[in-house]
Amino acid sequence: MQLEPGAVVEGRITRVTDFGAFIQFDNGETGLVHISQIAHSFVRNIHDHVREGESIEVKVLGRDERGRLDLSIKELLEEPEEVPRPRAIGRQSPQFEAKLRSFMRDAKERTTSGAPVKKSTSTKRKK
Repeated sequence: MQLEPGAVVEGRITRVTDFGAFIQFDNGETGLVHISQIAHSFVRNIHDHVREGESIEVKVLGRDERGRLDLSIKELLEEPEEVPRPRAIGRQSPQFEAKLRSFMRDAKERTTSGAPVKKSTSTKRKK
């Protein structure tokens, strides 16, 4: 079995971590599919894509400076026309923004005016 860059080989997933999946081949060598090489879309949870013990085809990207195999599943998948991106958080409503500005302005005036801040007291008495 040749494990040269560009080779497509089948291996078994021996361990899945938050950062990738370790693949073992018939010749005993092990390589890593980094989480960024799992799919074309953003991978939030790697366990949604691969399972330990599963056989899978991977493409050998090369070896790092320590001689470890860098692998990819993404390279064997058809690339979608447009890569979906994570949703952006929308802006707050204009009413909320106005209320927040007013609150911040009032809070700043209270703290910079030098007037003592009234403390809340309880009307209940201890018996």
